[in-house]
Amino acid sequence: MPKIKSNLVEVHIFRVVKNDIEFLLLKRAKHDSYPNIWQMVSGQIRKGESAVQAGMREVLEETGLIAEKLFVVPLVNSIFLPEKDEIIIVPVLSCVVSKKLKVIISAEHSEFKWVNLKLAKRMLAWPGQKKAAKLIADYWNKEKESIKFVSLENIKT
Repeated sequence: MPKIKSNLVEVHIFRVVKNDIEFLLLKRAKHDSYPNIWQMVSGQIRKGESAVQAGMREVLEETGLIAEKLFVVPLVNSIFLPEKDEIIIVPVLSCVVSKKLKVIISAEHSEFKWVNLKLAKRMLAWPGQKKAAKLIADYWNKEKESIKFVSLENIKT
């Protein structure tokens, strides 16, 4: 029976431009796992770290950005690793950043792009990532009034 773990986190970074949002997508470096795919920030949760702490750390490490506000996306993604016989449960977060901040990518990535939802859904590799981007856009644009994201500003990390 596969082991179930939760040692990864993903964070969708976005900025507000006029009356819409743009997502920051990162292209994985050729030398890394899943080379050349476009993705959001993702990374390992270290021992003793919460998913929120890991998400904030990964955003800073991979992009040089600091979140203005961090949210829990009402979605959990999962990955099956057949070589390890593991199912990884991945909490999904999002954060808004100032459009004035400069992106400085890490060696894990070769380039970045700010894109609208339509392009993000075409560029992201996995269905769960595309679904998360749509949920974030719907929430931010108030198209689904019933969606209430939890803001993490009042949660101890």
